[in-house]
Amino acid sequence: MATISEKPKLVTVFGGSGFIGRYVVQALAKRGYRVRVACRNPHTAIHLMPLGNVGQVHAMQANLRKRWSIDRAVEGADHVINLVGILHESGRQTFSSVQAEGARAVAEAAKAAGARITHMSAIGADADSPAEYGRTKAAGERAVLEVDKKAVILRPSIVFGPEDGFFNRFANMARFSPFLPLIGGGHTRFQPVYVGDVAEAFVRSVDGQLKPGAIYELGGPQVLTFRDCMEEMLEVINRKRVLVSIPWSLARVQGRVLGILPKPPLTLDQVKLLESDNIVSDEARKKGLTLEGLGIPQHSVGAILPTYLWSYRPQGQFTQPQY
Repeated sequence: MATISEKPKLVTVFGGSGFIGRYVVQALAKRGYRVRVACRNPHTAIHLMPLGNVGQVHAMQANLRKRWSIDRAVEGADHVINLVGILHESGRQTFSSVQAEGARAVAEAAKAAGARITHMSAIGADADSPAEYGRTKAAGERAVLEVDKKAVILRPSIVFGPEDGFFNRFANMARFSPFLPLIGGGHTRFQPVYVGDVAEAFVRSVDGQLKPGAIYELGGPQVLTFRDCMEEMLEVINRKRVLVSIPWSLARVQGRVLGILPKPPLTLDQVKLLESDNIVSDEARKKGLTLEGLGIPQHSVGAILPTYLWSYRPQGQFTQPQY
């Protein structure tokens, strides 16, 4: 009979049921960690259970607006990962309550429990950002580091992968629409990063391989404009669509109008975010606070998109893309 001499460490992952969360949970399970997925609706995390051995991954209810639930979720944890963030506000789920106040609450609970913390922010986090998303992301970073100076902050650029909300969204739009919008002319630069590479960075943080108190910026191997991303996506799904430039002034009007919908496809805050490039800074590269600096191989958009966007081709998997 095998004897377990040491109990595996416990990692609490807030927001583990989301897009990035599922890959972080899977990577942690592969490393042998016990994983507690803390989310508002535990039933949305059922799909994570098979990612580990029996009992290795379990879910529990927690809400960043309710401190008692956060304390309960981190009880007994050795490390805490906070992935919670929103792209638009809805009811009591405001940028401030989730990305600033919520981040502080998680950091305080983790410190009280004696656990280390890794916090996900975003490239574009800036106290002077014209977008509230960027300002509250920056406020969340400050709050976490004020509570725990040894906390690790990870700032990914736009994240892509099978369940992403970027390439999938526009690929689906291309199935029905003869044109695709290029907000601001499509000149905004991104550094798309593969979700699996982001997950590896989080797990290495749990392993203790990242510098305490450092802010890492995670980007892929290519810097692409919005137009480049659309052209790459259209090539993969083997469709030709007209790319229509939308002036910033018109985009802001659209953002105001569409922003009142329950699940807005575009908001004014998102338009403001798009007015700035979303790429890894020279400072982060010089300090080695990047995926490359961590020695994590970066997967390109061209290598990954065909593995999951094939479903948007005219004949699905039977369509031969014209590269």
